[in-house]
Amino acid sequence: MREAGPRLAALLPEVPPGPRAIVAAMTGACVERGADPVACAPDVLASTRDAFEQAAVFCERWAAADRGKLPGHEGEGLTGGDTERFGFEPVVAWQSLPQFEMACVAMLNSPRARREVPGREALRAAVARVQELSREQFKCLAYALAVLDDEPVVVLDRATGAGFALRISGIGDNFQLHTLLADALIGRGLMAGEAPSAQAVACCRDQPGMVETVGSFNLVGADGEWIWNEGNPADIPVVDGVRLVVLDPPPYRRGWAAGRFFPGMTGELVYERALAPEESAALLARVAAPVR
Repeated sequence: MREAGPRLAALLPEVPPGPRAIVAAMTGACVERGADPVACAPDVLASTRDAFEQAAVFCERWAAADRGKLPGHEGEGLTGGDTERFGFEPVVAWQSLPQFEMACVAMLNSPRARREVPGREALRAAVARVQELSREQFKCLAYALAVLDDEPVVVLDRATGAGFALRISGIGDNFQLHTLLADALIGRGLMAGEAPSAQAVACCRDQPGMVETVGSFNLVGADGEWIWNEGNPADIPVVDGVRLVVLDPPPYRRGWAAGRFFPGMTGELVYERALAPEESAALLARVAAPVR
C-alpha cells in the first residue's frame, strides 16, 4: 500500500473522468494505510479541483435548463439524454464529488500535507463555488481545507479580564476546540468552571472514540457574535493579526460527545502564556458586547 499510493496518484492526470474518482479514493485508502500523503496529495488535490470546477459547469447548465433540484450523486434525477445535453465531463464530475471528497480528506489528515502541498486555496475556491451553486455543504472537505496549523489564538475571560495566548493545529471543529480550551484553562486552574475529563481531552487530541462532556463556557468573537461549536476555528474573527476568542459563562447547560471531527487528524492546543494585565485590558476594550 505504501508503494501503490504514489504510483496511483501519478496516474490520475491520465485516467478518464469516470474512473479517476475511484483511483483517487484508492489513493486515499493507501495513504490511510501508510503511503506518503505529501507524495500523493498534489495529484489528488489537482484532480479534485478539476472535478469541482467541472461540477460547477454542470450546476450552471442545469440551472439554465430550469431543471429544478439537482440530481443525486448516484444519478437519481438524471435522464438518458442528460450526459449529451450537459456534457460528459460535467455530469461525471458532479457524480464523482463524494469520492474525491473522501480522497482529499485522507490527504489533509496529514499536517505535512496541509503545510507542504500547494493548491489548497484554489481547491477551496472551487468547492465554495459548487457550494454556492448547489446549496450542498461538502462539509468534510470544506472543514478539512479550513484546518489551521500552528495558529496563534488569544483567549480573554470577560469576567476576570485575564487573557491567554495559545496555539492550535489540526482542530476540525469548535466542539473539539471548546473541549481543549477548557482543559488548557480550567484544567490548569487559570479559570473557574467545569473542566472536561482526561478521557474527553484525549479523544479530542489523538485517541479514538467519543466521550460525553459538557460545555464550560460560551465562545464569543470580538464582534460580539457567538462562535458556534458547530463551526470551525477558521470562523474566529481576527484582531491585530490574531484570532481572538472571548469566554463568557455558558447561557445554558450544553452537552455533546467530545472527540475529533476528523478521526484521522491529530488535534493540538498548546498553552503558551498569560497575557500581561495591560495587554488583556487593551484587547477587551475593543471587544463588543455579546449579541443575543
